[in-house]
Amino acid sequence: MIIVLTGATGTGKTALSLDVADAIVASGGRAEIVNADAMQLYRGMDVGTAKLPREERRGIPHHCFDLWDVTRTASVAVYREAARATIAAVEARGAVPILVGGSGLYVESVLRELDFPATDPDLRAELELQGEALGSDALWRRLAEEDPVAASRIHSGNLRRVVRALEVVTLTGKPYAAALPDPAPLWRPALRFTVEVPKEPLADRLAGRARGMWSGGLLDEVRGLLPRGLADGPTASRAIGYAQAIAVLGGRMPAEEGLAETVRLTWRVVRRQRSWFARDDGATRLAGGDPASVGDVLAALDRSGRPVAP
Repeated sequence: MIIVLTGATGTGKTALSLDVADAIVASGGRAEIVNADAMQLYRGMDVGTAKLPREERRGIPHHCFDLWDVTRTASVAVYREAARATIAAVEARGAVPILVGGSGLYVESVLRELDFPATDPDLRAELELQGEALGSDALWRRLAEEDPVAASRIHSGNLRRVVRALEVVTLTGKPYAAALPDPAPLWRPALRFTVEVPKEPLADRLAGRARGMWSGGLLDEVRGLLPRGLADGPTASRAIGYAQAIAVLGGRMPAEEGLAETVRLTWRVVRRQRSWFARDDGATRLAGGDPASVGDVLAALDRSGRPVAP
């Protein structure tokens, strides 16, 4: 049985996962944590992703961190294979896997049998070149002709998603699924929990966290990643905080503006995350920071037929 802890950025998922794992260990069982945060898959991206340092992991095994170089394009399908193999190995060791993260599609990719359309690097590169030469709007108009539904769901300025939609339409001859389909079959049974914090405290918390990142080494981290190709990384270079730090170090943006934009964009992502997880009727809602949440998770695990201790 997989324990799944999801929720928006800054709600306290990491702390709760550690407390749940500690409680399972204290009861004589074993638990291991599996990451489902897309940006924490990148090596060296630690400060700006709030990646938990190894020395603060309380001796609990952590998996699916630091899988990719910053130059690699993110792939949900590749992540899914790594995460599923890890979870299977954790279960084979008799431990409870705890899947933790705020990247909704990454979580769903592990738990459900989603169908990810194939990709063609050459076709994608050609479409990206067309987008650079003609502009995102031109490619979007082409998408609107070939798949009006997808075009209605993708902003014309979002070149990455426009290119992906055209790539799928071209390869498959079928419409691009811009939104997830009806729930697909489950891969494994799972106990799902969504960690929530009210809007105003969460907004304050996120602003404080962003300030802490910018004053706590984000610029130095990015400065060290630039020689490793960060600025050319199609996914990592666009990560919130990192894109702004690159602009600041390149002299295209003052630091104060970089911080303000990081806060603004983080909240925009959080709004999307809150909307995504609000649709999950199968998840139990937990209050972030509530000590009772650990007991709620363990009680649900016990009711599932999987005792806390093997």
